[in-house]
Amino acid sequence: TYSLRASVQHRFKSSTVKECIRAILKEKLANVQYIPNDMPQLTMSLSETIKDRLKEVGFDRYKMVVQVVIGEQRGEGVNMAARCFWDADNDSCAHEVFMNDSLFCIVAAFGCFYY
Repeated sequence: TYSLRASVQHRFKSSTVKECIRAILKEKLANVQYIPNDMPQLTMSLSETIKDRLKEVGFDRYKMVVQVVIGEQRGEGVNMAARCFWDADNDSCAHEVFMNDSLFCIVAAFGCFYY
């Protein structure tokens, strides 16, 4: 039969997603220096890597949206917000922040159940 809800074991779990994102950011950004001309390619590469890894986790019938923001570490503040109109029982999001001496990276991942 066709299910209109994600099964409990296949739901988009924020904790699992955060762990996945954190591991990728540590691996890819640990020794990276902020070079403005390199950042567009790096943000695209990170978003693709994260999206692909989340698909591998097995969130069946979920559409993934991954947003990556990278900025130079200058000691200034930055805020990011998002609002969504979705099914709170099935859809969810996770975010993670990575910083080193040169840059900061904010990742937001949204999982929307496909009915």
